[in-house]
Amino acid sequence: MSDRSGIFAGEDPFAIARAWLSEAEKAEPNDPNAIALATVDETGLPNSRMVLLKEIEDSAFVFYTNYESAKARELDQAGKAAFVMHWKSLRRQIRVRGSITREDGPQADEYYRSRSLKSRLGAWASKQSQPLESRGALMAEVAKVTAAKGPNPPRPPFWGGYRLTPVEIEFWADGAFRLHDRFRWRRKEGTAEWEILRLNP
Repeated sequence: MSDRSGIFAGEDPFAIARAWLSEAEKAEPNDPNAIALATVDETGLPNSRMVLLKEIEDSAFVFYTNYESAKARELDQAGKAAFVMHWKSLRRQIRVRGSITREDGPQADEYYRSRSLKSRLGAWASKQSQPLESRGALMAEVAKVTAAKGPNPPRPPFWGGYRLTPVEIEFWADGAFRLHDRFRWRRKEGTAEWEILRLNP
């Protein structure tokens, strides 16, 4: 598609996403890898929250969370999700929709080990999304976990990753007079060929 050039050029949407994120890492003051993750509960009511995207693979996007959290329950129940990455500094965003699977093996272990010790202990201490009596109660649980797990805690069985394999990715960049540039990559399933369309702003 000759119309697709510059920051939109290329035949691999994951390479384009990595390039945009790399640019954002130099421009965004905080958390350039933040995504607004959208799910639905068992009644179909939408939910969204900010999550840190940890890897853009060759065919999927990976993030991590507590498997007992509300988001995890919704991800497991629906098996589908969407997210948007938005960078004010670049005036760009990427929207993604697709299927969800757990990343609960060696890759999750490796990422868990790469986190700071306090973050690893925090993953054990926090009963994510559950009612909490006070901040003091949480810190007491952290102290208890620290004493029990020591300086090299294993990854909790209730904590790990999710992989979103997209069927749709949209790249958006700000344009003059709100005439933005939008290109949508769409496929029927996670291994099919991409159809690429320019969309009206």
